[in-house]
Amino acid sequence: MPDSKIPSSADSRPMLQRASGALRMQVALRAGRSGLATLHQQAPCRALMPDTEPGSPFEAVLINTSGGLVGGDRLDTEISIGPGAAATLVSQAAEKVYRSTGDDTRIETRLSAEAGAWLEWLPQETILFDGARLRRRLVATLDPEARLLAAEIVLFGRAARGESFTYGFLHDSWAIRSKDRLVWTDAIRLDGDIGARRSRAFGFGRAAGYATLLHAGPAAAAFLPAARAIAAAVPAEGGATMVGGMLLLRFLADDAALLRQAVVTAAGGLRAAIAGLPARLPRVWQI
Repeated sequence: MPDSKIPSSADSRPMLQRASGALRMQVALRAGRSGLATLHQQAPCRALMPDTEPGSPFEAVLINTSGGLVGGDRLDTEISIGPGAAATLVSQAAEKVYRSTGDDTRIETRLSAEAGAWLEWLPQETILFDGARLRRRLVATLDPEARLLAAEIVLFGRAARGESFTYGFLHDSWAIRSKDRLVWTDAIRLDGDIGARRSRAFGFGRAAGYATLLHAGPAAAAFLPAARAIAAAVPAEGGATMVGGMLLLRFLADDAALLRQAVVTAAGGLRAAIAGLPARLPRVWQI
């Protein structure tokens, strides 16, 4: 009879370390200034609050201290902006999603903004390495009098190093809600022979990645002409339209640097037109 104290070969396999990070943040308006009300951080998620120029919104720089994500990692972020408060949320650097041995990387983001709030969600690029498996969902719940400017960039590998996202899995979804009403939802799913799917004429062609920008607010339609002018001037293919009362911009570019520049230009132009903020994005975008 085998000794029960001797582990089997399956039991002796090394346990792979996985990250399970969380960030909970509330921003509130106090004495005429927006500031941090509550903050909960669970590694590897961290937030830094740099000094901002007078008149600029409260700013939080979100950091993943693990330096990248692998299969089985999970990040949960929940951020709420109180009545009349203003906040700009950015990431310290591009998020890298590395090759998975089978499990999915999961990123869940929940944003909310109360009446009169201004919320900017402007993370830097998400880079998918070959073999990466990513499930990502963003849900924003807005008061009808709140305003949101959000952007996301997804890159299919690091083209400058000859790398490309040809196999793996991607399910990237958005949902925008006005109180209890679903205003807009969208998702992209890539699986199987991703290289072949991407290269199709009705897919992404030779694009290095794609970008989505949106603005939701009570007067979003008034900024459509400005958004179309901005989209026509950026160094990427794309355009602007209205969907469900929301302003939506999409971009594709064969070069990752050009796609990034398109988002910097478009997001900067929109924040200036909509909220009267400087057309330049926060400092971390310039590094």
